[in-house]
Amino acid sequence: MGPQELTNLLWREREMLDLLIFKLEEESLILTSGQTRWLDHAAREVEQVTLRLRDATLQRSVAAAAVATAWGLADDAGLPELAAAAPEGPWQEILIDHHRALTAQVAEAGGLRDTNLQFLRGGLRSTQDTLATLVPEAGTYDHTGHTSQEGASRFLDRSV
Repeated sequence: MGPQELTNLLWREREMLDLLIFKLEEESLILTSGQTRWLDHAAREVEQVTLRLRDATLQRSVAAAAVATAWGLADDAGLPELAAAAPEGPWQEILIDHHRALTAQVAEAGGLRDTNLQFLRGGLRSTQDTLATLVPEAGTYDHTGHTSQEGASRFLDRSV
């Protein structure tokens, strides 16, 4: 594999990151709107894109290792090291541009993920607090074996 295949895979990875950012923004819109009906679908789509992104990253890593070896570097060299070792021509600038773009996309995706997690944790905490106030206390048993629920909530059906 050469640098051309590597750049093709870098473009694919960038496209996957753009799609992930889009899906995270969709998830964020659902969370902030309070209309959580589609939240499960949005989360599943984020997961699917994440899996596709992992595949793209793995393919790019294999190609980068081959290029690094061909250019006399260790096979775990990153894009900045590849750019520094690139032969004469446009490869240095191309690899640096890919590195900058990938770094920015990963930071944006991470920020969106963190924001969405905060919304989800806040919603979970609110739901738990609400449920805690709805559940009547168990009470204790008296000498006849009946429960004593003084102060516990009671539901009265006055329609009879």
